[in-house]
Amino acid sequence: MTNINTSGEKPDKISEINGIRIYNIKSDKFKTNTINIFFEDDLNINSVALNALFPSVLRRGCKGLPTIRDINLYLEELYGAVFDCGIVKKGERQIIQFYFEYVSDKYTSDGHRNFERAFEFLLNIIFNPHLQNGIFNEQYVEQEKNNLKMLVEGRTNDKVQYALDRCYELMCREEPFGLYEYGTARQIEGITARELYSHYKEKVLTLPADIFITGELSDTDTEFLIKRIRSIGRKGQKALSAAIVKSLPGKIKYYEDKMDINQAKLSLGFRTNITAKEDEYYALLVYNGILGGGMHSKLFQNVREKAGLAYYVFAGLEKFKGLMIIGSGIDIKEREHVKELILKELDEIQAGNITDYEFKATIKSLETGIQSLKDSQLQIVDFYLSQLTAGTHDTMEALLEKIKLVTKEEVIAVSKKIQLDTEYFLTANN
Repeated sequence: MTNINTSGEKPDKISEINGIRIYNIKSDKFKTNTINIFFEDDLNINSVALNALFPSVLRRGCKGLPTIRDINLYLEELYGAVFDCGIVKKGERQIIQFYFEYVSDKYTSDGHRNFERAFEFLLNIIFNPHLQNGIFNEQYVEQEKNNLKMLVEGRTNDKVQYALDRCYELMCREEPFGLYEYGTARQIEGITARELYSHYKEKVLTLPADIFITGELSDTDTEFLIKRIRSIGRKGQKALSAAIVKSLPGKIKYYEDKMDINQAKLSLGFRTNITAKEDEYYALLVYNGILGGGMHSKLFQNVREKAGLAYYVFAGLEKFKGLMIIGSGIDIKEREHVKELILKELDEIQAGNITDYEFKATIKSLETGIQSLKDSQLQIVDFYLSQLTAGTHDTMEALLEKIKLVTKEEVIAVSKKIQLDTEYFLTANN
């Protein structure tokens, strides 16, 4: 594809030091700046719960600010700055994130360099935790273990998301992607403060890391940033595994769970056999939109509106693993009928039955979605982090331009690669 517009907001790589890549996304449209620090690890059954737990213990206190109250007072001094941390799953990577949002220097009048105070705070949280007898505070660890167990055990409260997650997890049960990013209650229960502290030290000193800063950075800020990163005693960077992406399904797998529900959830998991690095990926985005990407889509119009057989129905992509999922909420007795109608819509696209309205409305919907990302600093950063994780290099403008070049013929060609792998049904107890 040629003549692609690559203008607009994009990360400028400042430096790479101690296995930490540093990027600045320059923008003057927000009154706040953000600092995002990401540590990226392989999803692994032995570390998934430990990785999920230690950020929440770190957020409880650090050197000089040993309690949440101390931290909150510090944030208030920085004009109500916002600090958070946690984890996210992108394909077969578990990403540990630390986030800080603060008022840009140009909107303050006290002469303080807020970037330095914000960055110093984050480094203190990550590398100088509050300790007790040389390890993590045991009370903090036990409290955060309970919080994490409640989160894991509360997964089923959101039945829509749970049905999608379970379908993916069962579909990829022999792959790292099949792991739940927060681990299991049993894994969490067995963690000790000593074990967690030892694990944490190894991870923050060896995992590959990325820092994204949104807003304007002065030369003084940049010099301070580089100097502080150089002062961290990091070890050799861990090499991460390549994701398992292309996998041809054998027999279609069927799974069923029963719960106390009135509305059943039918989820269908597919292998697209297309990676985010391939040119076909852009046609896959359009295909997904035509199939189930909004009110204009075939699934919404034909399964929900015309047939009246679904309370909701949509299609979504997992770009890092080359997967697609179709989720629906249906009457329990309509399982086979709904599945038949859903698969019929896939056949329609394969046969080339795509209207001009469906095609144009999909392109417009994708454009609206991409443009809306620019309204949030968090979403801008997440977009470019995802590009790094996937090994792609599109700006938002380049992505949009490539989508606009997709033809119906390319969408039809993509549709013929997609294969049903797993059917998951969440139904009532009786």
